[in-house]
Amino acid sequence: MLAAFTFNTAENLPVGLLENISAGLRVSLSAVGYLITAYGVTVAVASLPLAHLVRAVPRRHVLTALLTALVVSSLVAAVAGAYWPLFAARLLTALAQALFWAVTGPVAVGLFRPEARGRVVGALSVAGSLALVLGVPAGTWLGRGTDWPVPLTALAGLGLLSLVTIAVLLPTSRPEEGHAAYGTSPDTRRFRAVLVAGALSATGAFAGYTYVVRFLGEVSGFSPDAVNALFVAFGVACLIGVSLTGAVLDRHPHATLTTAVATQTAGLLGLWAAGSEPVAAVVFLSLTGAALGPVFMATQNEMLHCAPGRTDLALAANSGVYNAGIAAGAGLGGLLLPLVGVRGVFLTSGLLTAASCAVLLGERPRTGRGER
Repeated sequence: MLAAFTFNTAENLPVGLLENISAGLRVSLSAVGYLITAYGVTVAVASLPLAHLVRAVPRRHVLTALLTALVVSSLVAAVAGAYWPLFAARLLTALAQALFWAVTGPVAVGLFRPEARGRVVGALSVAGSLALVLGVPAGTWLGRGTDWPVPLTALAGLGLLSLVTIAVLLPTSRPEEGHAAYGTSPDTRRFRAVLVAGALSATGAFAGYTYVVRFLGEVSGFSPDAVNALFVAFGVACLIGVSLTGAVLDRHPHATLTTAVATQTAGLLGLWAAGSEPVAAVVFLSLTGAALGPVFMATQNEMLHCAPGRTDLALAANSGVYNAGIAAGAGLGGLLLPLVGVRGVFLTSGLLTAASCAVLLGERPRTGRGER
């Protein structure tokens, strides 16, 4: 959980430190923004090949190597005095994270009895969501109060603590051992449907989320200070959604994913339709936040059930497809913004997520597979 928190904080921290990094390295804001874009593209492209490359390596060794990469890359980023060393350090962190989410799920789930796998996935997701609610705001505050390399050094310290803990305590086992190494109910059609639904959902969500600040100011009429407060509320809603989802994943793994995507659809289309009313905007923004984390969390859990082969490869494919959807959504939103305006972007976001919901509803899982 600490490693998940640290990786997610490392991924998103530059968002809060854009101006500080830009001023410190004397580069444009757009150049700093490329650090975020390149990170997402790297995760999307590298997840499955890396998982395949280390498929036979014991997971304790893999995780300690990944956390070593996180510590080293964070320290290199902290001492980087120029743009390109920082860029290279970010790519190393991205490569480590691309593989981390593929292997950590089966490892963590394999430590507990099979009936508890949904709660274990939920615990990891809560830790990841805390990065947005606690890690990024704390890192942003620390970086603005001192200098931007300071929170990166702190991330290296958290990564080192995770590294030592896993190196000492995690059993050494081969990746194909344990009940979480393979899907409980292999189903190639369901596997493909979940991948498609996850990609559509991520594309829809991030086409709108990338421009939510502009929407809240231009359409809803909130002040910059109010928008900052709404971001906190968005993160809290995400954390609540993940916590509630973790409690029901074991009993309703398939219905939980459909419900989360439907909730995201309602939130995005609600913002498009009624976002000019401040109260309605807050309600539908909270719905969107409450669904954003649970969608990815539920697709990861589905991979543990329907994976047609090894779950680590299935999780890598899911992570790669989801991150590709994030990059595609941000790009699509940028293309549509000058053509249809920010409100039209949110209509497109909602329709894409509705298509994701239709994919899930059109591909019913087979009976007798644990759904109640």
